[in-house]
Amino acid sequence: MRRFLVAALVVVASLAAAQQQRTPSPADAKVYIISPKNGATVHSPLLVQFGLRGMGIAPAGVKFDNTGHHHLLIDTNAPADLSAPLPSTDKIVHFGKGQTETVLTLAPGKHTLQLLLADSNHVPHQPPVISNKVTITVE
Repeated sequence: MRRFLVAALVVVASLAAAQQQRTPSPADAKVYIISPKNGATVHSPLLVQFGLRGMGIAPAGVKFDNTGHHHLLIDTNAPADLSAPLPSTDKIVHFGKGQTETVLTLAPGKHTLQLLLADSNHVPHQPPVISNKVTITVE
C-alpha cells in the first residue's frame, strides 16, 4: 500500500510540474484575425486569415523560443484549463503545419471565431496569446 501511495504522489507531482512549466510568451505578443472583420456579413465558404505579432510560427512538434502554431476556436470559448494540450474537435481546429489561413464552411447564421496560439505540444503559452473574438454572420 505504501509503494502505491508513493507512486501516486510522484505521478501527481510530475503532472503538477508539467502543468506549471508552460512555454513563456513575450509580453507584447498578439494574435488576431485579419479577415473576416468583426461584424462582417459573409458567404460560406469563407477565407479566414490569421495574424501574429511579436512571435513566430513553427509547426507542432518543433520547439523554438517565441514560436507557436494557431488553433481556431469556432463558436466556443477557450478551455478553462490552459495548462493542458488543446483537444482537436470540430470547434477547436489545429493548424499544426504552421498554416496562417484556412477556408471554412459554416452554416448560415451568427458565428464566433477566435485564435489561440499554442506551443510545440499544443499547450497555450503563459501568458496565453489569444485574440479577441470576431462575430460574423453567414448568409
